[in-house]
Amino acid sequence: MSTAATHTARFNTGIYHGKLGMWVFLASEIMFFSGFFGAFIVLRNLNLEVFTAGAHQLDKVVATINTAVLITSSLTMALSHLALERGHEGKFRLFLGLTIIGAIGFLGIKSYEYMTKFSHDIYPWTDTFFATYFTMTGFHALHVIGGLIPMVWMLGKSLTRGYPREMHHRVETLGLYWHFVDLVWIFLFPTLYLIF
Repeated sequence: MSTAATHTARFNTGIYHGKLGMWVFLASEIMFFSGFFGAFIVLRNLNLEVFTAGAHQLDKVVATINTAVLITSSLTMALSHLALERGHEGKFRLFLGLTIIGAIGFLGIKSYEYMTKFSHDIYPWTDTFFATYFTMTGFHALHVIGGLIPMVWMLGKSLTRGYPREMHHRVETLGLYWHFVDLVWIFLFPTLYLIF
């Protein structure tokens, strides 16, 4: 019996494994949120009056400000990656810190929106519109938290031990996730706040 190892050629995508993994994960997330949007469309068409009345109770100005905050944080995330690639660790920290502030700001504004609804006795079980509103925005907020945690970790690591330039792959991968979170909100915003 031979114990000689056989060598087989493997296909190499040329893409960093973490980045490829993130693209696969984001593809699954697209399917996840597509289910929400599909359900929203069906429920809206079945309950048009309820959805129209519910949408008119949302604060479009606050939501627009929140959209601007999230889009700005997406820009600062891209700038943090660019700074790290160019070896500017100070700028990397600055822009990542601004991204973290943007994420916290987004969650704070969303919490304010939720508290305002609760103070007017509007809850997820109030009607079909608010059930979908709280579900879709709640899952999006969880995704924001899911991006915020590694951002804080990366910034903390950079402040305590330094962040070598070669580690830009992790920042790039996190950036892909953060841009996806931004993109989902760009679809949620008009769907919930503007089309009625």
